[in-house]
This record gives sequence, structure tokens and C-alpha cells, in this order.
Amino acid sequence: MNKQLRKAVIAGNWKMNKTPAEAAALIDEMKPLVKDADCDVVICVPYVDLQTALEKTAGTNIKVGAENCHWAKSGAFTGEVSAEMLTSMGVNYVVIGHSERRTYFGDTDQTVKDRVRAALDAGMTVILCVGEYEQQRLQGVTFEVVGSQTKIALGGVSKEELSRIIIAYEPVWAIGTGLTATPEQANEVNSFIRKTIEDLYDKEAADAFVVQYGGSMNAKNAEELLAKPDIDGGLIGGASLKAADFAQIVKAASK
Repeated sequence: MNKQLRKAVIAGNWKMNKTPAEAAALIDEMKPLVKDADCDVVICVPYVDLQTALEKTAGTNIKVGAENCHWAKSGAFTGEVSAEMLTSMGVNYVVIGHSERRTYFGDTDQTVKDRVRAALDAGMTVILCVGEYEQQRLQGVTFEVVGSQTKIALGGVSKEELSRIIIAYEPVWAIGTGLTATPEQANEVNSFIRKTIEDLYDKEAADAFVVQYGGSMNAKNAEELLAKPDIDGGLIGGASLKAADFAQIVKAASK
């Protein structure tokens, strides 16, 4: 992290976990543990938990996000939720382009771009996920893949709008596998993403831009990862479902 230039963001991605009652209990446990955080704290929860999360975090430093949104404002898209629906509830953050959405549900670079556009137009802050598969890393095309995903998703995004985008680098081979990119590997790609932002916009935009790491960051490795200059926080999966572990990561980001 470089706290002179930007504020760290720790965001929990709950994925398809927790009923509303379970969510309420987890948030109640979490609130006192993260109340003094010197970083932004976000929890991105399943749609059914959003109302509970908003109610439970009211008046706290915890912000609430969704895990996806559609690119259309309304229409014949059974099972989908629009950005306007989310903002009407008071939800201001949304994860877009997570590798699980790309892998299992057919998201492409183009649909990710469309979702980003819809979320920005609705006034939301986007956590945009980019990352390579294991085979792509082995083939030596990590930068090409991540650069392409970043450039396509940001197509048409103004410098002003860029302040409402966070990129989470999540190597697909390190998500839910127990594998983690080394701090050096993670920082190398995050640094490349920042250079891509500089090339697309300018150095001022790049210096202010938050790039998280999102591949199995946990309570044990967070401090070492966050010590790297271009890792500005984390998109946390499994560890965000345990209040004590999530709080430990928030603590590491607050140093």
C-alpha cells in the first residue's frame, strides 16, 4: 500500500453464502472488530442479504455491495437485478466480472464492460475483477490477458468516473484453491494494472487508483501482501465469512 497516495479498501465477497439470519449474526460480530479501521470496509453479499446488511450496517463504517448487476435498466431478464434496483435500496458498491461469473455464467469482456457502464451510470462504485487462468500464466500471457480485460472494461470510462472503479486482480488459479500468488507475483501484476491505467489516462489517475489483490488473501498472509506498494487492499472470499479473520485483514490494511 501507498497510503500517501490512496486509501486501502478491504471488501468481503460472500459469494453464495449466508441466509439473512446468518448474515445478521455475522455482521453483528464483525461491527465492533472493524469499527476503528483506517481503511474502507465493504461487504458484498447475496441479493437476499442486502436489506439485512443495509439495516445492520446503518451508522457504521461498513459499506454494502452486491455481487453482480445486469447491464439493462429493466426488461425480460429473468433472475437478473439492475443497478437501479440496487441503488434504490441504498446499495452503492457492486462486484463485476468475477472469475466465477466469467467461468460459470458466460460473462465475457464485452458483457463485463456493459455491466460496468450500467453501474457507473447508476452512480455505483464498481469492484472490477480481472485475472488469468493457470494455463494462461504457464503460457506467459498474464499481462496480455489482464491488460485486455482492463482496457475493454474501461472503454468509454472517463477520468472522473474512474474514481468510482476499483480493480481487483484475482488470478483464477488462486481463488478458493488455497493457492496464493506470492507477494512479488501479486504486486507485479498490480503494478502492471496501474501502468495500464497511466497509459489509458495519466499518472495522476494511476497514482490515485485502488488496485486490490483477490486470490485467497487471508488473516495469515494479508500483512505480507499488503506491505507491497501496489497492493491497495483485498477482495476477500472465504476469510470474509469469519468475523475474526476478516477483522485481522482489516487490521493489516489499517497499519
